[in-house]
Amino acid sequence: MENWNGWDLLEWLGPDSATSIFNCIDDPADLVRATAVSRSWRQFVIANGFSKRLCIKLCPEVSYFTSIKEITPPGTTTLDESSSTPEWRNHETDHKIYAYLSQHLFSTEGTRSCISYTIGASSTDNYLDESIDNTLELSENVNSMASYWSSGGQVDPTVPESLMYQLAHDVVFVHEIRIEPFSAFFHYGAPIYSSKFVQFKLGYTKQHVPLSFSERHQYLDLIADENYVWTYISPQFPMQQENVLQSFKLPRPVLCIGGVVKVELLGRVQKCYIDNLYYICICHVQVRGRKLSLHKSYPLLGVDVSRIADGGGAVLNYCPMA
Repeated sequence: MENWNGWDLLEWLGPDSATSIFNCIDDPADLVRATAVSRSWRQFVIANGFSKRLCIKLCPEVSYFTSIKEITPPGTTTLDESSSTPEWRNHETDHKIYAYLSQHLFSTEGTRSCISYTIGASSTDNYLDESIDNTLELSENVNSMASYWSSGGQVDPTVPESLMYQLAHDVVFVHEIRIEPFSAFFHYGAPIYSSKFVQFKLGYTKQHVPLSFSERHQYLDLIADENYVWTYISPQFPMQQENVLQSFKLPRPVLCIGGVVKVELLGRVQKCYIDNLYYICICHVQVRGRKLSLHKSYPLLGVDVSRIADGGGAVLNYCPMA
């Protein structure tokens, strides 16, 4: 309650003690409820940025946002907010957006496959027939042909490989990644070309590069780490040498800022009897998550990374009219 024997609890505690107490809150819904107690409580919560602090604690990737920018669609009007200062409006926007992001961490809404297109692979044995694009097919056989990606062959089984994808949205909470190693049924014994381990990197490009289907294969360095800001790197997961869709659940929902996912395949286990080289072959990849964009033309949340090349950070675009 706000008052106890006529005293405002916040005033009675003092700003230092009240701040210590609010910093101990670990449920974003409790902060939202606190703003409904009274005007003074609302001002205290918003002015001190408790929602942002908690959101960063729960989801460290949020710290990569340098600012939040409000986007107004053409033809719309905004409410007259002349009674409040620009600084206070920024505090209110931060509170609203970071509380919204935190709530999604606890959402029970189902996940879905989020990949939009492939960016590239570290190597490919037979480019057209065994390209990374085949990993987006749901079936191992397409038009009576085996559908899979194959790495180039290596004498050294420790040489890693990587596959890179662009998600359909640039603000996605990723929960798990599913990978199905390929079983070469046309080889004796139907060997399975899995990797020993797998690791995932999530982030965004440092600068815009055209990635249309006809253009992206001209940029062989697109998958190089120096072209990206990785806001999250997962632990290594062991991969089973089984021809099944294997699920690799992240320790917590991870906010993928920018929508780029890199799948790193570490260690080789299977030699090809034809050339005695080690290969990794994958027939299907899924990135499962929940998008935060609610409108096609003007998403509620979007990321602007155009300032990265100039030394700026990622800007979170917010459209209140969506």
